[in-house]
Amino acid sequence: MQTTPGGAMDLEVEPNGHRKREIEDTQDQPNEEFSEYSKRIPPWTRQITVRGVIASAVIGSIYSIIAMKLNLTTGLSPNLNVSAALVAFIFIRTWTKLLEKLGIATVPFTRQENTMIQTCSVACYGIAVGGGFGSYLLGLNKKTYELTGVGNIGNSVQSYKEPAMGWMVGFLFVVCFVGLFVLIPLRKILIIDYKLTFPSGMATAVLINGFHNQGEKMARKQVRGFIKFFSFSFLWGFFQWFYTGTGEDCGFAQFPTFGLKAWKNKFYFDYSMTYVGTGMICPYIVNISTLLGAILSWGVFLAIALLLGDGLYNFVKILCITFLSIQGRFKQRNLNLAVGNQNKALDDLKKNEFFIREGIPMWVGASGYIFFSMISVIAIPFIFPEVKWYYVIVAYVFAPSLAFCNAYGAGLTDINMAYNYGKVGLFALAALAGREHGVVAGLAGCGLLKSVISVACLLMQDMKTGHLTMTSPRAMLLSQSIGTAIGCVVAPLSFFLFYKAFDIGNPDGEYKAPYAVIYRNLAILGVQGFSVLPRHCLQLCCGFFSFAVGINLVKDLSPPKVGKWLPLPMAMAVPFLVGAYFAIDLCVGSLVVFVWHKLNPKKAEAMVPAVASGLICGEGLWTLPASVLALAKIKPPMCMKFLSS
Repeated sequence: MQTTPGGAMDLEVEPNGHRKREIEDTQDQPNEEFSEYSKRIPPWTRQITVRGVIASAVIGSIYSIIAMKLNLTTGLSPNLNVSAALVAFIFIRTWTKLLEKLGIATVPFTRQENTMIQTCSVACYGIAVGGGFGSYLLGLNKKTYELTGVGNIGNSVQSYKEPAMGWMVGFLFVVCFVGLFVLIPLRKILIIDYKLTFPSGMATAVLINGFHNQGEKMARKQVRGFIKFFSFSFLWGFFQWFYTGTGEDCGFAQFPTFGLKAWKNKFYFDYSMTYVGTGMICPYIVNISTLLGAILSWGVFLAIALLLGDGLYNFVKILCITFLSIQGRFKQRNLNLAVGNQNKALDDLKKNEFFIREGIPMWVGASGYIFFSMISVIAIPFIFPEVKWYYVIVAYVFAPSLAFCNAYGAGLTDINMAYNYGKVGLFALAALAGREHGVVAGLAGCGLLKSVISVACLLMQDMKTGHLTMTSPRAMLLSQSIGTAIGCVVAPLSFFLFYKAFDIGNPDGEYKAPYAVIYRNLAILGVQGFSVLPRHCLQLCCGFFSFAVGINLVKDLSPPKVGKWLPLPMAMAVPFLVGAYFAIDLCVGSLVVFVWHKLNPKKAEAMVPAVASGLICGEGLWTLPASVLALAKIKPPMCMKFLSS
C-alpha cells in the first residue's frame, strides 16, 4: 500500500498477492523473447506517437475525473497504473482493428508505445490525485475556513483564497515540473545499482509484457471483459440517476442495507461500482482495515491521530531502512563488483545496457531543476504573497534529499510518503509565517514540497516499468512531461466540474472532501500550538497516536503470517471522517476477488484487472454527463427514499 495519492489520502495500493507471485516468478525466468526483441527496439523518437499522446490525453482525463470524485468523497485514491496500462492496450488495439477494417495501414503497436501511454496517462491523472484538490488547495477556500472556526487564532479573515482556474494552473505548472528533474541524475543508482523493485511499476511491466507476449486469445478475453463491465457500470450509473431527485438522501446510494439506524450512522452499501472496482484492486488488508475503522469510527481528531501516528511511524521506518540499506550496499559494492556481471542473466544485462545507453545527460536534470526552481521562486510569491521567496529557496534546497529518500522507500516498500514530507513543509512554514499568514503559507508550502516529491517518485516508478519493457528513459521523461502538462490543465478542469455542479465540502453531503478540513486544522495547529484543542482531546489523540505506532511496530516485528493480517491505521482512519458506506463497497470488491480465485484462479488472475478497470471507468465516465446535467439544472425525475414505518 502506498499512502498518498493521493491528493487526499493518496493511498496507492500495492498489487494483490497473486500479482506479486507473478512478479517473483518473472524475475527468476530468463525471457528468450526479450533477447531477440532487444535487437529490433524502435528508437526513442518513434516510441512516442501522435495516437499515443491522444490516447494518453483521453485516458488521463477520464482517470482524472475518477480520481477527483474519489478525492472529494472519501479521500481514497487507489493505484491505477495497472488499470491504465490495460486501458491503453485496449484503446490502441481497438483503434488499430477499426482502421484495419477500413483498409488503412497502421504501424505495429509495441510494448514501448504501451508503456509510453501508461506513463503519460498516469502522469496526467497523478496531478488530480496529488495536486491537493481534496486537501491543501481546497483547504484554502472560504467554506473550509468557516468550518474550522471563524475568528480562531490563526484562522483570520485574510487566511482563505477561493479556487480559481488561473492561479491553480499556474501553481501546478511551477511546482510539478520541478519534480520531473530532481532525481534524473540518480535514476541509474535507484533502478540498476540498488536494484529497487518498485512493486507497482514492476507489476505494470509484467502486465504490459504479458499483453505483448501471450497472443490474441487472452487479449481478446480481457478486452471483452473490460467492455462488458464498463458498459454495465456506465448504464448502472445512468439508471441510478433517475432516482436521485433533489435531496441528499435520495437514490440507491442511500440504500439502508443494514437498517435505518445503521444508515443514519453512514453504515450501508451504496451500490457504487467505482468503489467495488477499487476494492478489487486494493489488497485484502486495506479493505479489512477500512471496515474495522468504519466499525470503530466516531471522532475526527482521533482520525488525525491515527493518520499522524501511522504516517510518522512509516516516515521514520523508511528513513531508517533507506540509510541502513544504502550503508549496506556501499559495504558490499566492492565485494560484488568482480563477480556481479557473471551472476547477471543475459536479459538483465541487455535491459541494463539499453537503459544506460538511452540515458539522459546529467546536465538536463541539473539545468531543468535549477530553471524551474528559479521560476517557482519568482512565481509562487505572486500567487501566494504569504510565501516569501526565501521560503521557496529553502524548500528546494532540501527537496532533492527528501525526494531521494521517498523514492528509495517507495522502491523498497511501494509506499509513497510524499504527503508526509508535505506535512513537514506545512508545519514548518505555518510556524515561520506566524499567526496572520501562517495558515496560507503552511498549506501552500505543503503543496510545494509534496508535488515535487510525488512527481519525482512517480517518474522513478515509471522508469522501472520502462526498464523492464525496454522503453527508452528519454521517451519516459518526455512522456511524463507531456502527461504532467496535460494534467496541470485537466486536473483543475475536473475539479471545477465537481466544484460548480455539487456542494463540495459540505460535511453532511456526498462530497465531504474530509482532508480539506484536516489539512487546514493541521496548519492552524502549526500556528497556534496544542493549547487550543478541546479538553482531553490531546490525551485521546496521544492514545490513538500510540495505537497507530504500536500496531505498526507489532506488524513489523511479528512473523509475516501474523503481521500481514494486522490492520493498517491509515486505512482505518478514513471511515472516521466520511462514514462506513464505502468500506462496505471495498469489501464487496474483495469478496468478489476471493470467491473468483477459489472457483477459477487462472481466469481470475487474468480477468480481475480488466473487470475492476471496467467497473471503475464506466461509473467514472458517467460522472461527466451527470455533472453536465447538474450544471444545466436538469434534475432527476424521482427521489427514492426510505422512511421508518
